[in-house]
Amino acid sequence: MEINGEQVQEVYFYRDMGLSEATMKALDKKGYVQATPIQGGAIPFFMDWKDVVAKAPTGTGKTFAFGIPMVEHVDPGSGDIQGLVLAPTRELAIQIKDELQLLNTFREGVRTVCLYGGQPIERQINQLKNKPQLVVATPGRLMDHMKRHTVRLDKVQTVVLDEADRMLDMGFIEDVTRILDKMPHRRNLGLFSATISREVMDISWVYQRDPAEITVRPIEENRPDIQQYAVELLGRDEKLNTMVALLRGGDYERAIAFCNTKNMTDRLAGLLKMRHISCEAIHGDIPQKTREQTLKLFREGKIRVLVATDVAARGLDIDDVDAVFNYDVPDEQEYYVHRIGRTGRAKKHGVAYTLMASPSEAVKMREIARNTRAEVQVLKYDEDGCLLPVEPKN
Repeated sequence: MEINGEQVQEVYFYRDMGLSEATMKALDKKGYVQATPIQGGAIPFFMDWKDVVAKAPTGTGKTFAFGIPMVEHVDPGSGDIQGLVLAPTRELAIQIKDELQLLNTFREGVRTVCLYGGQPIERQINQLKNKPQLVVATPGRLMDHMKRHTVRLDKVQTVVLDEADRMLDMGFIEDVTRILDKMPHRRNLGLFSATISREVMDISWVYQRDPAEITVRPIEENRPDIQQYAVELLGRDEKLNTMVALLRGGDYERAIAFCNTKNMTDRLAGLLKMRHISCEAIHGDIPQKTREQTLKLFREGKIRVLVATDVAARGLDIDDVDAVFNYDVPDEQEYYVHRIGRTGRAKKHGVAYTLMASPSEAVKMREIARNTRAEVQVLKYDEDGCLLPVEPKN
């Protein structure tokens, strides 16, 4: 990890961070003892009300890195909004809200509200009447509330943009800047992202003051333990049989399969059900309530396979995924990184299979492997139908 350009090799423990008894009890209840590098690097700066720019891979504990200082700073006796987190998607916003509530398990009087599209705004207005101190929101829905004067941000002290690069890339930069301009008494701003784009730096230059810069690189110990395979197939019609065989042969209890289109997602889910494999699809056209229920069932182990578009590749709180299947080779290498990042979390071993059924898919996968410096083992069926490693060409 790098902090302000200097290499830092240190093991961090929550007990050494001067946290309140309420926060420590919440962490102890979950069995959390050792902080991740991004948490160990960011929490002290946030506790001192410093601005932070943090770059770290998916699944490295970014939510607690800003969430712990945020709940530590909350005044339960005040009915003003004191902490605001902006997230690009409803799924990520809900996950952050859940983690903040977890941290507040033993802290009385602290209320958290999640504001996002796809849910009746009247319900959210009623929740805001309860005077929450913490708000997690997508930019578009927060702007709706601001226009209706149902939310006041003038007392906000800490603001965090999570998945900042994706949020700005999705076209929210005007909403984000308008929201930031409405908080004159903000004391610190955190930008958390897997990549630091030009747009993220623009926000930093305008709205931050001498921010601490923290970088956690994927090559460090926190890099997920993921065995990556690319399977060469003769045609697309072999993909289903291969995935089913790998699922059953590996005895994977929980897996995610990624497709590039919503139509293919629905189709694959239907085909897997015909093979008597419990699964559901999740993508942008599925109603939000249904998506939340599907994710709940998947986390509880009641669904074996989640078939998804890239809407589920980032920001979802899904742990204990045994395997990831790239049913379609992703169009961009960033999607590949975030897809396979769903497995191999919490220092557990994970496995990722990418199914290649055409020369173009093979070319894309080679480019992804080269650009991400990933060690990908190529597999191919022999004449007897056995899946064997392909020896690299000299």
